[in-house]
Amino acid sequence: MSTETHIIMDETAIRRALTRIAHEILEKNKGIEGCVLIGIRTRGVHLAERIAAKIEEIEGAKVPWGELDVTSYRDDRSDQIGAQREEILKMRPESLTIHDKRVVLFDDVLYTGRTIRAAMDALMDCGRPQSIQLAVLADRGHRELPIRPDFIGKNVPTSRSEQIEVALKETDGQDEVRIIQQRGEQG
Repeated sequence: MSTETHIIMDETAIRRALTRIAHEILEKNKGIEGCVLIGIRTRGVHLAERIAAKIEEIEGAKVPWGELDVTSYRDDRSDQIGAQREEILKMRPESLTIHDKRVVLFDDVLYTGRTIRAAMDALMDCGRPQSIQLAVLADRGHRELPIRPDFIGKNVPTSRSEQIEVALKETDGQDEVRIIQQRGEQG
């Protein structure tokens, strides 16, 4: 079996998508008052941080952001159970809470919805947000749970044999989104 890789978003496309998402967040929430951006570890954190910087550039005001570790909340990862609850949510600034805030949750790829469900469970254990909105860089479909993003960088219809990989400068040294297709050998 061989694989084929195609770049579906390059650095420019990612930058444009994040700029658009920042504007959409501002429009939907009528500014940033009462908003908190939360990124799901790992790449969602970098996306939240980038969007916070874009919003500051656009509005001239800082928006608080944080990172969320959902590994102990996953129902399909028994090897991850046991993380300390107090280490689940880290905010910037640290004194901030999510209680009664409009939370915009960030992830790199939305697939089955299980990570997002785990993130919502984790958020509810950390406080009672006014609302939770979802932003993703790539939505590939195949939901197993009734979860729909509010902000999407790119819709990428895929088959179950395909994968979406997101590479970001902060972790991977470059910005791109790739689709990887498994090809069966014929012979």
